[in-house]
Amino acid sequence: MSPIEIGAISVVAIVLLIYIGVYIPIALAAVSFVSIWLMRDNFDLSVNLLKVAIGDSAMEYAFATIPLFTFMGLIVSKARLGSDIYEVMSTGFRRVKGGIGMATVGANAVFAAVTGSSIASASVFAKVSVPQMLKNGYNPRFAVGVVAGSSVLGMIIPPSAMLIIYSFVAEQSVGDMFLAGVVPGIMLAIAYIGAIWGMGKLFPKFVGGRPASDYERMPWKEIASKTLPTLSLITIVLGGIYTGWMTPVEAGAAGSLAGLVIAVLRRSMTLKGFWEVLIETGHITATILFLITAASIYSRMLGLAGLPNQLGEYMTNSDFALFQIMVFYVLLMLFLGTLLDTASIILIVVPLFLPLIEPMGLSLVWFGIVTVVGAEIGLLTPPLGISCFVIKASLNDDRITLKDVFLGALPFAAVMLVVLIILIAYPQLSLVLLN
Repeated sequence: MSPIEIGAISVVAIVLLIYIGVYIPIALAAVSFVSIWLMRDNFDLSVNLLKVAIGDSAMEYAFATIPLFTFMGLIVSKARLGSDIYEVMSTGFRRVKGGIGMATVGANAVFAAVTGSSIASASVFAKVSVPQMLKNGYNPRFAVGVVAGSSVLGMIIPPSAMLIIYSFVAEQSVGDMFLAGVVPGIMLAIAYIGAIWGMGKLFPKFVGGRPASDYERMPWKEIASKTLPTLSLITIVLGGIYTGWMTPVEAGAAGSLAGLVIAVLRRSMTLKGFWEVLIETGHITATILFLITAASIYSRMLGLAGLPNQLGEYMTNSDFALFQIMVFYVLLMLFLGTLLDTASIILIVVPLFLPLIEPMGLSLVWFGIVTVVGAEIGLLTPPLGISCFVIKASLNDDRITLKDVFLGALPFAAVMLVVLIILIAYPQLSLVLLN
């Protein structure tokens, strides 16, 4: 077989292995290793490329952002900042149709700016927001759908783990990716709030709800005490990066220290809890490092096979316009989103399309935002919508089935698709803060 054929078969093999349950990095690394061996008939070359991939990944300075931002996100969750922001938001929206849902979106957007994790958001707000909405007569499907939909904001609003992973795969600046994620993240949050308002007007039965019976205006002093810690963290981390005072790594370190101080002052952090956070940070960091290392050897395998160049030549010879290429790309991500998680989609698809996008003079930063938003939709689609599974597990409520969560999240997946189309049509929306 030719290298092109081996490369094509390897991509299909990786997808199939992941789908049947093989651990993603194992599938990527094992198939890539064997493919290089077959293409060059040289076992030593495969071993050496694997060594290089491991070394390049582990020694990359920017990789330090991952444990630091992971630690900060876990500390923030321990400090209960998510529930505080939700309480403040809900006081401003409770008397609006779908208001608690809007408050959940707003709180999730703010929470995402200090955690960067959709899983953390889904877990926190499933326990905080859903019971409140059910108490006030909201449709259970709408309640869980709002939490599922807004939880994905953690994937696009910086600091985002997916933006960091993309920056490694595409060799882009983590700081630039963070800057580019701000406007699309805000757009998505506003679109969700607008969609909730529209559903309240057009489909009131799907939304449900009634004015909160226990509504009391929150005193300004209490609002300040609940929001200042979160706003301080956002200012330190994102403000430090955007003003150029700190690199993303330094911002992660400063945010981690600030989060730890807040948790200690709030007496929400014990020595046992601190140790658990350290252990979980280590587990998550090791997992992501393994992913990045496997993606590195996979990229080298694709390069040896010449598959990305072959794909680029085919697209060029077929006279495909950018619009057609992006339609194909989005459809591919939506399809893979029904089978794979976001990280897998980024690691498998991006190395294939980068050599096609770069010669066109298109921004790889913009392409990263499009990729992450497109892959995010997979968090809400069956059978592998991770956010939906997390919400179901966090609720532990037999009245709400996994089917309810997926159906509730469907309108928000549609909103994401609309926002994605806008971002593709107007690249400047993603790049405005970089100019």
